[in-house]
Amino acid sequence: MAKKKNITKNDIISFYMDYVLEHNHQPKTVYAFAKVNNFEEQMFYDHFGSFEVVEKHVFTAFFHNTIAVLEKSEDYQTYDPRNKLLSFYFTFFENLTANRSYVIYALEHDKNSMKNMALLKDLKQVFTKYIEHLGIDLIDVKQEQIDRVQQRGLKETAWFQLLLTMKFWIDDMSPAFEKTDIYIEKSVNTSFDVLNVAPVRSLINFGKFIFKEKIQMN
Repeated sequence: MAKKKNITKNDIISFYMDYVLEHNHQPKTVYAFAKVNNFEEQMFYDHFGSFEVVEKHVFTAFFHNTIAVLEKSEDYQTYDPRNKLLSFYFTFFENLTANRSYVIYALEHDKNSMKNMALLKDLKQVFTKYIEHLGIDLIDVKQEQIDRVQQRGLKETAWFQLLLTMKFWIDDMSPAFEKTDIYIEKSVNTSFDVLNVAPVRSLINFGKFIFKEKIQMN
């Protein structure tokens, strides 16, 4: 049988996911993996340096698929940051659910939490960049160092929230993972309520007004 000539990055990801679910372990060699899937070994290395890189890329592929779906939606473009993030969560977890067997295998077959965190390292990078450009309203203190601390805190908190949601989803045994949907809505809305800076900004503006009035009175 002639070898497949056009193998994409997503093809290799799909082949890899199917292989580990069927065999319950990583392929022994790239050569054997390519042979089973009828393509030249070099095509693997055109896209990935190792199976470990493939494993990391699976989760960024879920992310990029999510963003691609959202960007096709005209409604999404008009949403505020809160509803954009809610839409991201629901779409991202639809992607995870469609590949639940693999996700659970990848995150739970090895109980080494440090290895699992390394597996999600690339996902963290793309997700926190998404959060950074979402336009979430923070307190503008006109001081670069404090602004950087706020942004870093926001991204780390958002990442931790995503990890908690993934853990909840893995443990969720409700029909159609309806409890996860409720969890997403409540956790995202709560986080935005906590981040609501309007009252704080009003207080700061009021303080500036009082300070200015006192100076003028003196």
